[in-house]
Formats: sequence, structure tokens, C-alpha cells
Amino acid sequence: MNIFITGGNGQVGFELQRQFAPFGTVLAPARDELDLANADAVDAYLVKHQPGLILNAAAYTAVDKAESEPEQAKRLNAELPIQLAAYAVKQGITLVHYSSDYVYPGSGETPWQEDSPTSPLSIYGQTKLEGDLAIIESGCQHLIFRTSWVYAARGNNFMKTMLRLGREREALNIVNDQIGAPTPARLIAQVSALAFTPNASHLTPHITMGIYHLAPRGETNWHGFASEIFNQARKAGETLAITPEGTAGIPTAEYPTPAKRPLNSRMAVSKLENALGITMPTWQSQLVLTLKEHLDSF
Repeated sequence: MNIFITGGNGQVGFELQRQFAPFGTVLAPARDELDLANADAVDAYLVKHQPGLILNAAAYTAVDKAESEPEQAKRLNAELPIQLAAYAVKQGITLVHYSSDYVYPGSGETPWQEDSPTSPLSIYGQTKLEGDLAIIESGCQHLIFRTSWVYAARGNNFMKTMLRLGREREALNIVNDQIGAPTPARLIAQVSALAFTPNASHLTPHITMGIYHLAPRGETNWHGFASEIFNQARKAGETLAITPEGTAGIPTAEYPTPAKRPLNSRMAVSKLENALGITMPTWQSQLVLTLKEHLDSF
């Protein structure tokens, strides 16, 4: 069976390739092999390869740039999911889609539930929500995993940026009033694979289709995340210029960006835990693993 992974070179897509390789033939075309912005090319690829499962990890994730490029964001975050859902309906297969905490309004302090009201603050969040709703409305067999603060041992992400800056600078100002759970791409892929029962001819989800929050247990802010990155890096023997007192917390208001960020990105994960019979690990334990994988790669 062919397993089609969009965004295969991205952080989540790369990890999905590793987790789903034993289940079938993984197809994860690079951009020069398939332009996901080209709807006709996507249709032709689907017809040619006839995937039996689609994992849609592609997205327009440049949150600030999306404010000035709404059409590009809409194509990848909304129109592509619509296209993939239509194919999934026609073929009777499952579509797994990865969404974001940015679909929620970002207010308050209570963790969002899967059925909490949505009200995105940005073009990125709005287009991600449009993709979610289109998949649901299509009637296809689907799993939508909403996650937050994605990072990995590879690619461009907050953890790697902090390590670079921590080696270069003695002090940093980091936002401390946005709350969420840093989620490694590896964990996203591992949990995705747990949702499926493989057999000789196809992959079948053994959990009810719908939306699930996929993030580690616990919460922090960006300042707390950075501080723990530096702490664990020092424990691993890394030499840093940044001092323990050198990370200062600042409010979001002091770090303006084109796109408004949610202050509350907390997401309840009990629905996913109950469905799979698992307990999600803490964000701290996942950071240790991801940081070690990154440092060991040098």
C-alpha cells in the first residue's frame, strides 16, 4: 500500500516517514517532485499513485508572512486539505491532518477542549481552521491532530534557534506571557502511528474519527522553554555564552509581530489519552530526548 505524506521534508513529515515506513510504501515527494501549490499537479499525483492513506503534514507555517500572503497560506492550509479530503471520500480511505492551537482565540487560562469555540487571531490560524472544517464537512474518514509549539532535532525551530543564540550571546529577552506545551515532531509521529491497526491490505484507525489534541503534558512559556533548553544543554556538556541570569522574561507587548499570537495555547489531551489508552509524557522529558538527538547528530 502506498502511504502519501505531504510536507515530507518538514519536521513532522520527516518523523512520519520514519514511523510509517513499516506499514507500506511511503511516498513523500520533495517540492521539485510535487508542487503542492499546484492543484492540478496534486490531482495528477493522486491519480498516478493511488495512495491508501494520506498524512497531510504540509502547511504554510510562516505565521507573520501569512499576513501579507493570505492566498499562499489559504492554498496550503485550506485548499489542499479540501482537495485531499475529496480524494479520500472518493477512494474510501483515511486522511490524517495536522492542525494548530492557533485556531483558538488564545484568551483565558483554561486548557482548550476539542469542542471549544474557535476564533483565530491571525491569517495563519484562520486558514488552518478553514482546512479543519472542510475536512469535517467532506465526510471523509479523518483524524485531525491539533498540536502546539512544534520543534524537532532537525529543521528550523525554537530549540535550535535558542541553542545558536545561547552560544553567541550572554543575555536574551524572551516572551513570558504566552503559555503552551512544546511538542516534538517525533512524538506527533509516534502517536499518529499508534492510532492505526495495520494489516496486509490497508491501515485502519482504531479510534473514532474526529479532532484530537496532541501535545505533551504540562505547560510553560517561551522564556521557561528557553531556560530549560539552556539548562539541559549545559547538563549535556554544551558550552554556552548565555548565563543562567541572562534570560529575561518580557511581555508579548514588548515584542510586536505582524500576526497576533495567542496568549493561551494550553490544550487538554485527555480525549486522545483515553482513546489510545496512553498517558502523554511531559514536555520536559521530551525536550531531553529531542535535545540529545540533536546534539548527538553533530
